[in-house]
Amino acid sequence: MAASARLNILAFSGNTHRPSRSWNLAELIARRVQSHLDADVTHLDIVDAGPGLGAAYLRSQLDRQALAVIEAIEQADILVVTSPVYKGSYTGLFKHAFDFIDMQALTGRPVILSASGGGQRHALVVEHQMRPLFGFFSALTIPTAIYADDASFEDGQPAEPDLLARIELAATQCAALVDSGVASLARDHRSEGVAARVVPIKG
Repeated sequence: MAASARLNILAFSGNTHRPSRSWNLAELIARRVQSHLDADVTHLDIVDAGPGLGAAYLRSQLDRQALAVIEAIEQADILVVTSPVYKGSYTGLFKHAFDFIDMQALTGRPVILSASGGGQRHALVVEHQMRPLFGFFSALTIPTAIYADDASFEDGQPAEPDLLARIELAATQCAALVDSGVASLARDHRSEGVAARVVPIKG
């Protein structure tokens, strides 16, 4: 990779409305990662994908708006993913988006996992549900995952000191992984001509 090449950090959040605490959490994490690397930050969520995401059963059925979000996830050098916790899990449309991701697209990709929820009883979502999902894709999930409950926010922004410290730890771990050269960056996959395939949703 050329020294002058800037990385692309994509924050993808599973919120279905704005303003959103999960959006703000993802944004802060991505900006902290950016502070350690020569990188740009893009932020997308379910709102950006539009109604075409939920209407599609096959990748070929995605409209242009939804497909652009899927391709942005596949092409990011670093992913920061977050979702609000609904009924004990990430949002259904968050999972639906990843059902369209090519199986090899995230191999070796650095991913920071995070979630927001009403209380601490949802805290294990990041370990019990999000980490296995990205393990399926052979992504390199950062050891430190982040969960923020309602009490961790002030005026919708992450504010609790322990939460902020955990965000900084995850950001430094991600930057160290990238600097080590262990992670596979998206541009490597693009340069090898890895194309996204149609991924059917299995019933």
